[in-house]
Amino acid sequence: MAKPISIAIDGPAGAGKSTIARRLAKELGFYYVDTGAIYRTVAYFFDLWGISPKDIDGITRYIDELTVEIEYDEEGAQHMIMNGMDVTKDIRTQEISQKASLVSAHAIVRDMLLDMQRDVAKRHNVIMDGRDIGTVVLPKATVKIFLTASAEVRAQRRTDELIAKGEKANYNEILKQIQQRDYQDTHREIAPLKMARDSIKLDTSELDIDGVIEAMKKIIAEKVTL
Repeated sequence: MAKPISIAIDGPAGAGKSTIARRLAKELGFYYVDTGAIYRTVAYFFDLWGISPKDIDGITRYIDELTVEIEYDEEGAQHMIMNGMDVTKDIRTQEISQKASLVSAHAIVRDMLLDMQRDVAKRHNVIMDGRDIGTVVLPKATVKIFLTASAEVRAQRRTDELIAKGEKANYNEILKQIQQRDYQDTHREIAPLKMARDSIKLDTSELDIDGVIEAMKKIIAEKVTL
């Protein structure tokens, strides 16, 4: 049996990693692992308990009460299961996104989830996206891509996305949140966001989704035969 192929996609918040990785996985027939959703699930759990994502004592006290699982539906979409409940839709808020960045900085949280993420990659061809996939989670990934875009472009994309959903969106506020998230992710002590030395950087600021997909396929094709 051939060794499974793993494609690691890292990059800052709002770079389009999840959207791109999900579509790419579907086109290639790979499993898509959204690690951001995993950490959002953890953040959502502690939010329900009223525990601050900075409260390491509270997190340590209650983390054993948490179970996190990934399930895939018939269309290959990832669902996050928290203590037996599907919370996939509940975790998609800007507030939970900010808290996920903070809670993921704790070693006890990352250690709890590391084996789960690696196990999926051992059993399946995967596209996994996050902040430290190529540097920590899958340091021997077959292909590593660092997906990025300017903060301004990412903020505009997020604003447009929310408006399209019929939600209120303030560009300046979203830009501020993205800049704050970037600082948190790059300055945290545990597994900070950084580009792996053997990763290929792809700036999507001037590309649409189709352009990004084609660029990524070219990068992948240079490394593996699909």
